[in-house]
Amino acid sequence: MSRARFNDLFDQWADDYDRTVAGSNPEYQEVFQGYGKILEGVVQELSLPPGSYVLEIGVGTGNLSRLLLEAGFHVVGVEPSKQMRARALGKLPDLTLHEGDFLHIPVPDGSMDGVASTYAFHHLTDREKKEALALLYKTVKPGGKLVFADTMFKDESVRHQMQKEAKERGFRQLAEDLEREFYPLLDSMKQLFLETGWKVRFEQMNRYVWLMAADK
Repeated sequence: MSRARFNDLFDQWADDYDRTVAGSNPEYQEVFQGYGKILEGVVQELSLPPGSYVLEIGVGTGNLSRLLLEAGFHVVGVEPSKQMRARALGKLPDLTLHEGDFLHIPVPDGSMDGVASTYAFHHLTDREKKEALALLYKTVKPGGKLVFADTMFKDESVRHQMQKEAKERGFRQLAEDLEREFYPLLDSMKQLFLETGWKVRFEQMNRYVWLMAADK
C-alpha cells in the first residue's frame, strides 16, 4: 500500500477528526454512531491481561490508544499521517508511535500479543488486506488476538443501497467516500481471514461498522 494514498486527506482531517467522531458532521453521524462503545468493544474483545503487548495500526488522534493504555497494555502505535501522529502525541506524549501502515510495521515476528485497529483497514485493496492479515499473523504470538472495527457491508446490495441513500440525503462527501474507498463485503472478509490462518467472528456495531475478532 502506498503510504501516501490517503495521507493528504488525513493530514487535513486531523484538526476536525475528534469533532467528527463526536457527531459534529451530519454526514458521518451514522458512521460513528456509538463510537465510544465501538472502541471499548475492541479493547474488551482483545481479552488480554495487563502487561500484554498490543500493536495498534492507524492510531489517528489516539482515542483507542488511550483506552488500550488505560487497560494496562504496552502499546506500539503505527500511523502514516504526520498530522495525526502530532495530534496523538499531543494527547499521549508517552505513547510509542511510529510512522507506518498495515504493510510497514516496526515490530519483529512473534513479538505482539494482540493487534487492534479502528476505521482504517478499508484503506487497503483486497489484495493488500490479505497481505496485511498474513503479515500480522506472523507478528502475533501463538494464541494471539486481532480485533478490528471498520466499515463493511453484508453484501453488494447493501453497499449499493447505502451509496444510493447517501446521495439522496445530499451527503456528497460520504457518497464519494463510499465509492472511492475499499470497503469490503462480509463474505470476502471471511475468506481473507480463513486464507491467512485466522479464526474469526464478526459482529455488526452500527449500520456501517463491524467488529472483526480473530484468534491465531
